[in-house]
Amino acid sequence: MILDGKLVSRKILESVKKNVEELGIQPHLAVILVGDDAASKIYVKNKKKAAEKVGIKSTIIELSETISEAELLRQIELLNNNKDVTGILVQLPLPRHIDKNKVVMAISPKKDVDGFTPENVGRLAIGLEPYFYPATPQGIIMLLDEYNIPIQGTDAVILGRSNIVGKPMAQMLLRRNATVTMCHSYTRDLEDKIKTADILISAVGKKIVRCKMVKKNSCIVDVGIFRDSNGKLTGDVDFDYVSDSAGFISPVPGGVGPMTIASLMFNASKVYE
Repeated sequence: MILDGKLVSRKILESVKKNVEELGIQPHLAVILVGDDAASKIYVKNKKKAAEKVGIKSTIIELSETISEAELLRQIELLNNNKDVTGILVQLPLPRHIDKNKVVMAISPKKDVDGFTPENVGRLAIGLEPYFYPATPQGIIMLLDEYNIPIQGTDAVILGRSNIVGKPMAQMLLRRNATVTMCHSYTRDLEDKIKTADILISAVGKKIVRCKMVKKNSCIVDVGIFRDSNGKLTGDVDFDYVSDSAGFISPVPGGVGPMTIASLMFNASKVYE
């Protein structure tokens, strides 16, 4: 069965829109875009479009590529103190002269809709409820739940240990009582570990999961998205071959991508005083 992220994301966005209408206050998402990166501009445009669809006010703050780190931090502080702004997002990547970690740490945890600040990450790690869960892992959990895929007691394998997907994904699966194995570039006997997975989540960015590598009737979630040598959008999983063995599989595109946007709007609809 195909894990249809487009279909599920539409359901979530409809629910978010209804919740926003009932809030009595309009959430306001401020998105900071530094520089002229073409991909970043597209991502920001898509986020603004999604916000408008669900009734969330969205403001894009475009800053020069040459802005100093100190000035960017000052801009974030102004947004932290602006009571009209309920959510802050800094579009990554940032120019090389700016420390990404300093920027993330400067955002108020109660406005951190990406769920990247140390307080939100730390609360997730020690079993407390974060103000916001990271958007992509949260979107994946929403997708699994929509298809009634059991998590408790399963063996889950994650490929990739990034701060954006791999690490928070592991924490969220542990909270749901899965047994989690995290694999990375130094993992030995990778294929043997992949074969144990009831749930396999791949977030590597290269074709890594091929035929005969997956457990029969397992659930495969492909987070990777890139263009192959022919310019076609593809993911980490060799879909045509692996889909014969998998019980559930997410496509690329149309799987995790729409769920990340829906999850982000779910976060942006939360309003903390």
